[in-house]
Amino acid sequence: MVPMRGSDDLAAVRDVATINSVHAAALLDPTRPIVLAPKRADSTLAAQIAPGLNEIGLFLPYSPLHHLLLADFGGPLVATSANISGEPVLTDATEVEARLAHVADACLHHNRPIARPADDSVLRVIAGKPRPIRHGRGTAPLEIELSVTVGEPTLAVGGHMKNTIALAWGNRLVISPHIGDLDAPRSLAVFEQVINDLQSLYSVTAQRIVHDAHPGYASTRFAKRCGLPQMAVFHHHAHASALAGEFPEVRRWLVFTWDGVGYGEDGTLWGGEALLGRPGQWQRVASFRPFHLPGGEKAGREPWRSAVALCWESGIEWDACPEDTRLLRQAWTKRINTPQSSAVGRLFDAAAALIGINLRSSFEGQGPMLLEALTPPSASRPVALPLSRDSTGLLRCDWQPLLPMLLNRTTPVPERAASFHASLAQALIDQAQAVREQEGDIVVGLTGGVFQNKRLAEQALELLARGGFDARLPQVLPANDAALSFGQIIESAGR
Repeated sequence: MVPMRGSDDLAAVRDVATINSVHAAALLDPTRPIVLAPKRADSTLAAQIAPGLNEIGLFLPYSPLHHLLLADFGGPLVATSANISGEPVLTDATEVEARLAHVADACLHHNRPIARPADDSVLRVIAGKPRPIRHGRGTAPLEIELSVTVGEPTLAVGGHMKNTIALAWGNRLVISPHIGDLDAPRSLAVFEQVINDLQSLYSVTAQRIVHDAHPGYASTRFAKRCGLPQMAVFHHHAHASALAGEFPEVRRWLVFTWDGVGYGEDGTLWGGEALLGRPGQWQRVASFRPFHLPGGEKAGREPWRSAVALCWESGIEWDACPEDTRLLRQAWTKRINTPQSSAVGRLFDAAAALIGINLRSSFEGQGPMLLEALTPPSASRPVALPLSRDSTGLLRCDWQPLLPMLLNRTTPVPERAASFHASLAQALIDQAQAVREQEGDIVVGLTGGVFQNKRLAEQALELLARGGFDARLPQVLPANDAALSFGQIIESAGR
C-alpha cells in the first residue's frame, strides 16, 4: 500500500516501481485495485517482499483508515489479507484474533461489522492492457449483459480452485467476488453463503445448476445434492466458452486452454489443449504428449514430481532429484496413483525443477512465476518441438526435446528459462498454423492460468500477429479458473 503525495498521487509509487500510463490509470481507478508492476532495481523495499519475483503488487489508499495510517507512517506499508492460506478472508473480529494470533502482534478493529468477505481486486498489464487476475472489492459482483437469452434462472458453481459462482437469468449474468479454493470448511461455508446472498440480492432463484464435470470437486458435490436439474461442463470447454463469451461476435474459434489440470472428456487430466468451434460445439484438435504424474495431486505442490515424470517417460535419469524415488518409480511403472496429464502448467513446474529454481512450492504457481521472473527481455532461440498426429487424428506436440536444454548446466539459467518460454510460444503458433491449413480461417484465443504469464502470452501474441492471425486474450474476466462459472453459463447456453 503506497501513500499519495500532494498533487502527484503516483510519486510514491514511482519510488518503488516502474510504471507506464496503463499502470497509472489502473492505480488511480476509483475501484483502487492491486496492480502488478515491475519493481525498481534501486527500490528501498525489503528484499523479503515477493522474493525471486520482479513484480510487486501496488495499490493506493482507498479508505480513511488507510490515509490516516500512511500519513502517520510516511512511507509504503505492506498489506495482506486477514486469512489462513487457501481460505477466504476472515471478517469476525473475535475469529481474527483467535486464528491469526500466531502472526499478528495486535489487531485494530472497526466498529462496523463486515457483512461479506471480499478480497482486493488484482490486475496485471499484459499486451498493453490491464487484465484481471482476481475480481473482488470494487469490481464484483460483476454484471455482464449476455448476447444470448438464458431460458430459466441458472446457477453456475465454477471449479474447485479460485472459485467464483455465476447467476444468470434472461440476458443478465452476475459473477460473484473471488471465493477461493474449496478445500477448507470455511471456504465451503462462504461458498454457500455467496450462493444464497447473490440470489437474495437480485431476487432471483435458480431453477437449474451447471457444474464442472470433475466428480471430486466440492462445487460438483454441492450441485449434485442441491436438488436442481444439473448440467456438467468439462473444465476446458468452460475456459474456452468464457473467452468466447467476452467476444460474442466471433463465430469460429481455435482456443488454446493451457493451465494446471482439469478433468477431460477422456477421463485424463487435460491442460494443454486447443479447442476448435464455439460454445456448445468444441472439438479437441491439438494437445501435448501426455505423461503420467507420480503421486497425482501432490505434483501441484512438489514440482520435482513433474520433472521426474518427464525424465522417466524419456528414459533419462535425473541426478538432481531431491527424493529417493525407488518406491515411487515402482508405483509409476505399475500406474498406481499416476494419472495421465497433458497439462502445460505441469510442464512449467517441471522446467522450474529441472533447472534448479523450485523443487517444492509454498504457493500455487510458484515455479512458473520464478521461471518467468528469470527470463530476460531479449529474444531467445526456441527448441523445435515435433508436431504429429496420433492414432485418433489429434495433433500432439512433443515436449521431450526440451529436456536436454533444461538439463544443460553449461547454459546460464536465465537463457534456459527464456528458451523454454520461446519454445512453448513457437509450439503454439505451429499448432495454430497446422489447424488453419486444414480448417481455414479462425480466430485464436488464449486462456487458462498459464496465459497469466506475461512473457509467454506476449510472445505468443506477437508470433500469431506475424502469422496473420486475429488473436484474443481475456479482458473482462481472469484467464484462470475464476472465469469457469461464466464459461459454464455460456457453454450451457450454447448447447
